Amino acid sequence: AWPRPGEIARTTDVREAELRLQLELAGVRKDIEVVRKEIKEVELRLQGEIEAVRKEIKEVELRLQGEIEGVRKEIKEVELRLQVEIGSVRKEIKEVELRLQVEIESVRKEIKEVELRLRVEIEGVRKEIVQSKNALLFWLVPLMFAQVAAVAALVRLL
Repeated sequence: AWPRPGEIARTTDVREAELRLQLELAGVRKDIEVVRKEIKEVELRLQGEIEAVRKEIKEVELRLQGEIEGVRKEIKEVELRLQVEIGSVRKEIKEVELRLQVEIESVRKEIKEVELRLRVEIEGVRKEIVQSKNALLFWLVPLMFAQVAAVAALVRLL
């Protein structure tokens, strides 16, 4: 089917449509340019903010490194102080140990001296017991003979 007479586009209609499209295209191009400029501005602003954040990160890193070094120094100082204290405590322990060893030796000597004195005294007491036994026997034997003689005399008398 052929187009009807009202449906056929005339040259002027095509030309008008072309001009309208060119105007719209020019407007779209301007809008695109504006958007591109805005995008560039946003990119620049973001790059600036990114740089600012990077600088802040570097500053924080530097500050933290400084603090870390300070803490490391403090730890080393504390470690050195503790080593010195440990050394002094070890020396004190050795001194106390030596004093205790000397004291233990003196107590051992005293114990040996006391043992010797007790042995001597025990031997003396043993000798005294033997002497007392001998002295007792020295008196008992004649006393027994005297009693036997007295009993014998009584028996004769009776």
